[in-house]
Amino acid sequence: MADILIVDDSPTVLMSMEDLLRRFGHRAIRANSAEEALTKVAGGLAPKLVITDFHMPGKNGAELIAALRSKGPLRFTPMLVLTTESQRERRDEAKAAGATGWLVKPVDPKQLEAALAQLLPAA
Repeated sequence: MADILIVDDSPTVLMSMEDLLRRFGHRAIRANSAEEALTKVAGGLAPKLVITDFHMPGKNGAELIAALRSKGPLRFTPMLVLTTESQRERRDEAKAAGATGWLVKPVDPKQLEAALAQLLPAA
C-alpha cells in the first residue's frame, strides 16, 4: 500500500480518485489546492506518488509539480497530471515542470491501474 497525494479543487474528483486508489490497495491523501498540498508536504507528508489537477485556483498543477520537485524528499517522486486539458502546450508545460505523465478525466480505471503498476514498486 502506498500513500498517494491527490490534488484537485473538485470534491467529486477527490472522492472518485480516493475510491479507485483504495480499490487498487492504496491510501489517498486529499488536498483541495496546490497550496494545501504544499502545506501537507512541509508538515512531513512524503507520498509515493502525486496526482494533481492542472487547472486550479491559485497555483496550477505545473506550478505545484515544480514546487514539489524543488523539495528534497519529493525530487524523484512520480507526479501525474489529471485533467480534461488535451492541448499540447499544457502537456509541455507540465512535462517541463517535471510531470512524469498525464491522465485524462474522467480517469479510466484500467489506465490508472496500469500507471500505478508502472510507477509504484511492488511491495
